[in-house]
Amino acid sequence: MAGTNKPTTSTFSQEANIKPASPFKAIFPLVAIVVVAIVAHVAFYQGFGAPENFEDGIAAKAAYDAWVDAGSDPASEAPHWTAGHPTNTFGLIYKGGFVIPISMTLGLTLFVFVIERGVTIARASGKGNTDVFVKTIRMKLAQGKIEEAAALCDKQKGSVGNVIKAGLRKYKEMEATSDLEKDAKKTAIQAELEEATMLELPMLERNLPIIATIASLGTLVGLIGTVLGMIRAFSALGEGGAPNAAELSVGISEALINTAMGITISALSILFYNFFTTKIDGMTYAMDEAGYSVVQTFDVNN
Repeated sequence: MAGTNKPTTSTFSQEANIKPASPFKAIFPLVAIVVVAIVAHVAFYQGFGAPENFEDGIAAKAAYDAWVDAGSDPASEAPHWTAGHPTNTFGLIYKGGFVIPISMTLGLTLFVFVIERGVTIARASGKGNTDVFVKTIRMKLAQGKIEEAAALCDKQKGSVGNVIKAGLRKYKEMEATSDLEKDAKKTAIQAELEEATMLELPMLERNLPIIATIASLGTLVGLIGTVLGMIRAFSALGEGGAPNAAELSVGISEALINTAMGITISALSILFYNFFTTKIDGMTYAMDEAGYSVVQTFDVNN
């Protein structure tokens, strides 16, 4: 039955070109993390810690420059522009302490890998709607139009299209094979579909563990900053005489800023991780659904 649909020029005449894996993909996570860590530290100390973000910061910066030009006398204390109260949000974040650039590194890393995963998964989804594509493939298979189904896979591209194209290629190969039982042929087609799916999944799931790790580390790093801030606050309360209000406020600010950043980063990480895993599960289900149709079509037509 299926033999009547064979065109003169087969869609399966050319094997898929297998591109060698790029070595940059293996080192990309490390390079990205190092780069964002540098950016975070520069932004924290040069941007958030700029003199204009603090009371009398510009005057203190001028005094510091004069102190340096005078030879940095060790007998005198170096003036610093970040000692004053913050005048804006940037200065307030700077008061969060040295844990903040670590949290910023986690946040920027999350941003980079959300973009990277978003682009990759969007490309893996193919050019058209996946649900419509799977329904069309099932319709073509029900009509016995295997070549047209393969042409649709070439047009759709993406992971689902690649898997179905691999199954259809094995379908045609089993049709031309006469030395195997029908059940063995069906098993071979099913194995080909499973193997193609397993080859696609690592690409879809790559770098997702980094996002999951950030979800945990964000909270822990924020907790470390919170504890350090509370230590500073209670140290101010424990000083003899009247509590140092400035030290007390700095400690509480450090604690709250780190808490807020840690919770925000963790919440966003969990949100995007679940979003990406849901998209991947949807594509995997589409692969299984269309693959089942390929096997069932072979069973009916042969």
